[in-house]
Amino acid sequence: MTPSNSNPSRRSFLQQTGAAASVSALAGVYVPAVHASEQNTIKVALVGCGGRGTGAAANALSVQNGPIKLVAMADVFEDKLTNSFNYLEDKYSSQMDVPEDRRFLGFDAYKNAIDCLDPGDVVIMTTPPAFRWPHFSYAIEKGVNTFMEKPVTVDGPTTRRMIELGEKAKEKNLKVGVGLMCRHCDARKALYERIKNGEIGDLLTLRSYRQVGGGGLIGPNTSDMTELMYQIRNFHGFMWASGGVIMDYMIHNIDESCWMKDAWPVTAQAQGARLYREDKVDQNFDNYSIEYTFDDGTKLFVYTRNVPRCHQEFASYAHGTKGSAVISTNSHTPAKTRIYADQRIDQGEPVWAFPQPEPNPYQLEWDHLIAAIRNDEPWNEVKRGAEASLVTAMGRMAAHTGRIVTFDEMLNHDHEFAPEVDQLTLDSPAPLQLLASGIYPQPEPGRLRDREF
Repeated sequence: MTPSNSNPSRRSFLQQTGAAASVSALAGVYVPAVHASEQNTIKVALVGCGGRGTGAAANALSVQNGPIKLVAMADVFEDKLTNSFNYLEDKYSSQMDVPEDRRFLGFDAYKNAIDCLDPGDVVIMTTPPAFRWPHFSYAIEKGVNTFMEKPVTVDGPTTRRMIELGEKAKEKNLKVGVGLMCRHCDARKALYERIKNGEIGDLLTLRSYRQVGGGGLIGPNTSDMTELMYQIRNFHGFMWASGGVIMDYMIHNIDESCWMKDAWPVTAQAQGARLYREDKVDQNFDNYSIEYTFDDGTKLFVYTRNVPRCHQEFASYAHGTKGSAVISTNSHTPAKTRIYADQRIDQGEPVWAFPQPEPNPYQLEWDHLIAAIRNDEPWNEVKRGAEASLVTAMGRMAAHTGRIVTFDEMLNHDHEFAPEVDQLTLDSPAPLQLLASGIYPQPEPGRLRDREF
């Protein structure tokens, strides 16, 4: 399938709707063979109606292997739900059956939306990652297959919990996709096979960059929103809600690099800083530099910076004993993967390059998931998605504490950022409270060494 311009990315949707920060995505989907073959139509519910969720719903409705219909939507913000509904109704009206009484608002809205489905239908959850595990728990309880957007966890306790839930989903033969769509990219798959076949020799170093003009910078709450709703609306600024902007921004780059190595790193050391903050009060560092080490000593260097008017780069690279490779070029798609005979990337002609145009991996991940549902094939990406989230958090924690952090330590750490997230209501206090200084609790490398804030 060739790339489709009809499927909105988070950025393009926000530009079209004028919405502010979007909410991350989570989706549930379960369809036993009897549902797909006899009833044929797969019903979909969208939980979390920000830009990424709207894009995921568009991808779901664009799958071509059988009828799919959107039947319910849920969010905590009415404007997000309305903007999403209007966009999807305009583009996919024949596949929309979402009357006003199936457009739900509030913290229990995800339950209302899932309750509109039958076992085997699909719930797309596009909420901040903090809500991933309670939403997934309910999808499993209701026998609904799940597509959950990345990241799927924000800390050690939620990672352990999500891995356990993934095993419960397997026991019920539920199909689960995770929105690390780069793993579904044909170009990256081709490069992975060539690296495994030794075309650039033994991997020695990987490096990845997401140096962009800004992100996750949050000012004080001067709105009429409650503190809880303000933090959810601006979830990239708060570690309890998103794991911080590094989790959302870098997980794809880290995951695609670890895929080429075919391993997760065992340790991370890192540094970062807050720069020109002005009135910004969020928890993020403005730049992170992470050195991951794999069990055999191979290194992955990760650089992310959210500062305007600086050098910008959004790409990943691999270096081996016989040559080098481009894993991704600029943003997530097209990857334009290619191999060079030496270490001088983009100097001279590559010895191999994936042909253009590339299929759109945002669409491919949905094509693959729905095919697994209709054919009743095993499909569960939870553990890999949770581990990719954990590795990203491991680098974050190394920067925030100023010490080396291991994979096992991060997995077994006891600091859960929002342990009562499943009990939040519109009247609840926010999990994070402002300090007397007027900012939120910050990382203090070298001072706070056992926790991040």
